[in-house]
Amino acid sequence: MEFLDVVRRRKTTNGPFLPDPVSEEHQRLLIEAASRAPSQLNSQPWRFVVIEQRETIERIAQISGESMTEVMSNGTFFERYKPYFRFSQAEMEQKRSGMLFDKLPAVLRPFTSQVFTSRGQKLMNSLGVPKTLGAENAKLVAGSPLLLAVMLDRSEYRPGELSSFYSVFSMGAAMENIWLTTVELGMGIQFISFPMEAPGRWDEIIELLHVPGDLELMAVYRLGYLPAEQRRPAIDWSSSQRKLPSQFVFRETCETPEQRWDG
Repeated sequence: MEFLDVVRRRKTTNGPFLPDPVSEEHQRLLIEAASRAPSQLNSQPWRFVVIEQRETIERIAQISGESMTEVMSNGTFFERYKPYFRFSQAEMEQKRSGMLFDKLPAVLRPFTSQVFTSRGQKLMNSLGVPKTLGAENAKLVAGSPLLLAVMLDRSEYRPGELSSFYSVFSMGAAMENIWLTTVELGMGIQFISFPMEAPGRWDEIIELLHVPGDLELMAVYRLGYLPAEQRRPAIDWSSSQRKLPSQFVFRETCETPEQRWDG
């Protein structure tokens, strides 16, 4: 597959994976791809934990589902992310970012006009919408054959210091390499974010994974193989009418070997 083809097909997987375990060969390829990412002075501050144990996956799934129920029922999710919701295709075209509301779970769609009001929140709670969403989230995570925990070395990740920026930036590059590699391998990937949204729940995952004190747990992802019909078709990007996001700004750049400090 051509590289730009992979970039254009990269997506977040919101649906279920096949139950097939991720092969050791593909696991090695994912970590190899991560290790080839740039990092400041080749510091490679990232550490990865591959999670296949069913009991651990199911416990993380439970924490994730309960966290989603909590932040959906108390309104913090909608309050925090309302700048990113779009309610029409025209708004999507204008903003060139965010999420079209009709792409969210069907259980939320009847509340489109009221989702950011206290009345709408009470109505959703009374109908058990947050609980339903949490259960669906837990099911998705529990059905994943593989989870990937990403940590940073605290000797590099020192909040408030420049090294912290370098390490987070490097981790992002490593994860992007993994994300792109999943496309090549017919896999999907999704960030398990809700335990970070609910107070105290992220600490439960840290304890569950026995994260040592010299490492900082930064993120957990779910991965697996996609059914053939869900694998992304090739996209025709040759059309002159395809628009770039409005935040794209083109600059002339010049790079010499002496300017490359990323290792």
